[in-house]
Amino acid sequence: MAKIIDGKAIAAKMRTEIAAGVLELKQKGITPGLAVVLVGDDPASRVYVSMKEKACAEAGIFSDEYKLPAETAEAELLALVERLNNDPAIHGILVQLPLPPQIDTEKVLEAISPLKDADGFHPYNVGRLAVGKPLFQPCTPYGVMVMLKEEGIDLAGKEVVVIGRSNIVGKPVAMMCLAQNATVTVCHSRTRDLAGVVRRADVVIAAVGRPEMVKGEWIKEGAVVIDVGVNRVGEKKLVGDVEFSSASERAAAITPVPGGVGPMTITMLLYNTLESARRSAEIS
Repeated sequence: MAKIIDGKAIAAKMRTEIAAGVLELKQKGITPGLAVVLVGDDPASRVYVSMKEKACAEAGIFSDEYKLPAETAEAELLALVERLNNDPAIHGILVQLPLPPQIDTEKVLEAISPLKDADGFHPYNVGRLAVGKPLFQPCTPYGVMVMLKEEGIDLAGKEVVVIGRSNIVGKPVAMMCLAQNATVTVCHSRTRDLAGVVRRADVVIAAVGRPEMVKGEWIKEGAVVIDVGVNRVGEKKLVGDVEFSSASERAAAITPVPGGVGPMTITMLLYNTLESARRSAEIS
């Protein structure tokens, strides 16, 4: 049976280190600050924002929340982002997605200062990641890379298969793996013989958002499986993009769902905010 990669334990270790870093900055008179903007009343977004608020409090990070009604105009949201860009108490800005249909998501993400882009979605930060000189890295793929490092998994020379090509996970994690000297294949809905491609992989990173799409029999003996997917099946059950039970019989190591990649996402948001505050301290 595969070793279970415990995302909760890795995240807890990192959060202890982050809290120590925050305390060190506070002793220099700087409190890292994160602004979270929620437009509308999406239930999943509400839960996620409350989790971020709790995580900030535990780490000692100042958290400023802005909850705006669903009918908020695009101009109003852009004006708020501009105020936060100019607020020296704020080191990270996160606009919770999805946004209501009257608001252009790309325009809002591009309005966030690249120096406060704690989510790592601004085109400037995406470009820096692409050329191997990242400033802010997207939180979920960044968390994946930290997990691999913590588990002592060296990607150099390994064949990594990424399933999913989203701007949030698939594309950035592929670039991060390339930076670690892996040979990377990105798969998507039009990939021919997906099973055959996955069978070659030393490391499989599944981020497609379809419950148990990746069959256990596709996994090569001794491969590492990172399952980013979180899919609700029925009333309460959560499953990943990979058939966990059968995949864990073949893999050397695998992340569970829940309790795998999930805890790392908010952890890396805290880390990005701390790093931004550190940079501002150096500038001042």
